[in-house]
Amino acid sequence: MSDPGSVPAPPAVRPAAGQLTVDHRWMGLFALSWFGVWIAQLTPIQLLLPAQVTDVLGLDPHAWVRNVVAFGVVSGIAGVCAAVAYPLTGALSDRTTSRLGRRRPWIIAGTVWFAVSLALLGRQVTIVGVGICWALSLIGFCMLTAALTAVISDQVPVGQRATVSGWMAAPQPIAVLVGVAVIVAIGLSRPAGYLLVAAVLLVCAVGFLARMPDEVLPGRPQLTFGAFVRGFWISPRRHPDFGWTLASRISVNIGNALTTTLLLYFLEFGLGMPSGQAESLLVVVIAIYSVASVIASLLVGRLSDRAGRRKRYVIITALLQSAAGLILIIAPDVPTVIIAAILCGLGYGAFLAVDQALATQVLPAEESRGRDLGIMNVAYAIPQALAPLAGAGLVVLAGGFWLLFVFVVVFAGAGALALVPVRQVA
Repeated sequence: MSDPGSVPAPPAVRPAAGQLTVDHRWMGLFALSWFGVWIAQLTPIQLLLPAQVTDVLGLDPHAWVRNVVAFGVVSGIAGVCAAVAYPLTGALSDRTTSRLGRRRPWIIAGTVWFAVSLALLGRQVTIVGVGICWALSLIGFCMLTAALTAVISDQVPVGQRATVSGWMAAPQPIAVLVGVAVIVAIGLSRPAGYLLVAAVLLVCAVGFLARMPDEVLPGRPQLTFGAFVRGFWISPRRHPDFGWTLASRISVNIGNALTTTLLLYFLEFGLGMPSGQAESLLVVVIAIYSVASVIASLLVGRLSDRAGRRKRYVIITALLQSAAGLILIIAPDVPTVIIAAILCGLGYGAFLAVDQALATQVLPAEESRGRDLGIMNVAYAIPQALAPLAGAGLVVLAGGFWLLFVFVVVFAGAGALALVPVRQVA
């Protein structure tokens, strides 16, 4: 039962009668669509956007704290927009009665919005323009991914959800590697780089949009604005499993974001490596992280489905990420960076797969899946947006990187502990 004042909605779309699994073609096209999503979101974060902010503000590229703070402010403003867009567009998709279905219109609109915003972002020469266009890009990203993640709850049986979520997670590190490598290898200009990832996003979305079944809702009940707004409050007292899962997801994602967003600066300024050497090692570390993440997301997702268990896997993956931060505190050196990349890749890849499946099983009401998963997805957007600024502040405060990694240990460990009280899912 949903909270008092929650939004009434038509009956939930369930898997078709007799459907026991989604087939491999469906999964392949779903994974391809996520590859397009990740390459369009993460390539700007990792490569294009930080350099654009530095150039627009005329900052010294070696004054890394100022650069990270400037990037963090732009990213943080966009993150606030994402925090609103995720649950709002998810809730609207729950109630959409289009002939195309209730999720497909939002996937189409979000894809186009995201792609156009990225193309415009590449042409900006002022910090205001960069901030506005990046915020618009993230709104499109939220619109698209709120509907895509709701599709898992709509169409995938519980016994396949971690496997399918693994195919959502696995393209993420591959997309980062491909996006960054292609732009650097070809030597694309910044506007051309943004156009490239926007085009990949559009192409990758077509197959799944054409293949995806999406039941048309028969009608939509009357709704007042007040009831719609009240529906976004989900009482942690009435739905404790939802609250604990959300808290765990926020905490683990903060730990991961703090680890990954400042890694280049840690190699260069924390370990004292020359700039070129640090960049070369970063590519190696990202590759190791990516391989570990892909293997873990696909393997552990399948294991979780077979065992019918989620909690223990998510707790273990969170602890692996905590261990990665701990070894960087104890022995900050190149070998431990490699070990930490393996631990973090294994932990976060598996976490993305199993935690997404777990989240679909603690939703308060079937008829508001899109809204509730949109609230859950805020836990991805906010840490990613705020980590650069928060991380730089911790490094400046401590006069080194040790405090940053203490926070990684604490937040990832807290994410593991937060799942212990969950009772609804084994």
